[in-house]
Amino acid sequence: MRSLKFAFVMDPLERILPDKDTTFVFMLESLRRGHQVYFVPLHELWAKGCQVFARARQCEVMRGVPHYRFIGEEREVPLESFHAVFMRKDPPADAQYLYATMLLSLVDSRRTFVLNNPAGLREANEKLYSLNFPQLIPPTLVTWKIWRIKEFLAEQGGQIVVKPLDGHGGEGVFVLSRGDRNLNAILETVTNFETRAVMAQRYLPEVRHGDKRIVVLNGEPLGAVLRVPREDEHRGNIHVGGQCVKAELTARDYEICRVLAPRLVRDGLYFVGLDVIGNYLTEVNVTSPTGVQEIDQLNGVKLEAAVIDFVEQRVAALPLRNV
Repeated sequence: MRSLKFAFVMDPLERILPDKDTTFVFMLESLRRGHQVYFVPLHELWAKGCQVFARARQCEVMRGVPHYRFIGEEREVPLESFHAVFMRKDPPADAQYLYATMLLSLVDSRRTFVLNNPAGLREANEKLYSLNFPQLIPPTLVTWKIWRIKEFLAEQGGQIVVKPLDGHGGEGVFVLSRGDRNLNAILETVTNFETRAVMAQRYLPEVRHGDKRIVVLNGEPLGAVLRVPREDEHRGNIHVGGQCVKAELTARDYEICRVLAPRLVRDGLYFVGLDVIGNYLTEVNVTSPTGVQEIDQLNGVKLEAAVIDFVEQRVAALPLRNV
């Protein structure tokens, strides 16, 4: 395959962590294959009529200091001039993020492949999407009301987890226990005095042994890593100090992926990260899932190669693009 042009809609390059960032290795693998890589900030997407443009700048990434460099000047180009667009802007999926997905939906999918599908990104809140699979998730409640959370807390034996629907990286996640004198204050804070919806779930003690991240491509699991919380934490997220431990895919993990696969593929959620605690699915991460570098390092693999293989195949199948 000849050189392709890939655009990455993402956070500033100077803010990424070369040893952890999944987008970084997607770019690195693309460059290794001779493809051209372009950086696009979210706020540099725009439309004139129904045609979407980007202010893009060609770049290279490398392991070292510095870890990136730009090639040439920024240029305003139609997004359909790229063979593929990677939507890799980190959460939160706020109003600006949603507007960007609406612009990306105008890109002709017969000419340019977008990963993940913009409509799928709008549909799939990373907390709420799991509600489509009730047989896989722990007992779960979504509400604005404090009294409902307290009622749910009693039903679940006196211990639950609550988290905001727009949180990420473990932000705003609390373990609540019946009898805690801080209970009312915490619930007032997380619901912003009942003006913000939250998700509550049964506390799963298996989390002490780790929160498993399963990386899934086109409905198929590629690998997994276990994120084990510190002794003084209940969250296993890497951002808050969770330790990454090698993990095997279990029969239950494959069953979870098998159940999700048809819906993920239908919604164009090609690259996702599933969070599994014990035998339960807790989240479906779709915006900019991480975990690839950790799995690579622990298992001596290159998951990013499978992802770029997949993108190349989708580009080759575009009906209006002569590759």
